[in-house]
Amino acid sequence: MRLDDPWDEALPPGWDESDGTRSLSGVGPIGTADPQRGHGAADIYREVQRSAAFQEVRRRYRRFVIPATIAFLAWYLAYVVAAITAPGLMGRPVAGAINVAMVAGLGQFLTTFLLTGAYARHARLRRDRAALELRWDTQEMTRGIGC
Repeated sequence: MRLDDPWDEALPPGWDESDGTRSLSGVGPIGTADPQRGHGAADIYREVQRSAAFQEVRRRYRRFVIPATIAFLAWYLAYVVAAITAPGLMGRPVAGAINVAMVAGLGQFLTTFLLTGAYARHARLRRDRAALELRWDTQEMTRGIGC
């Protein structure tokens, strides 16, 4: 498992590596707010929420979280149902004093850790960069209106 984050030192979109400044053309696909036309922070956040980039980040999030949640809850409920309806199976010894219920219970903890690692990896590889770009674009747009 890699502990270093590939986006840790990533510059926001539009920043120049040589002097660390942001160019005006780096606002990105979302657009810009015009303070003279009465656009406020709420308008900017609504614009970002409607943007294709934001919707893609949300879609990637849902594509991982919903199936993972359903699978984990099914596994948990199967454990509870088996403990209630099949005490003979759950009490069957596996090795010494360790029975099927203990193995399944420890499997719940293992599944939690594995799922947490899978979520962190998925976020790092599929969502973090796009979310960082959205954040920088949004901050640049709100900075332009004095918020």
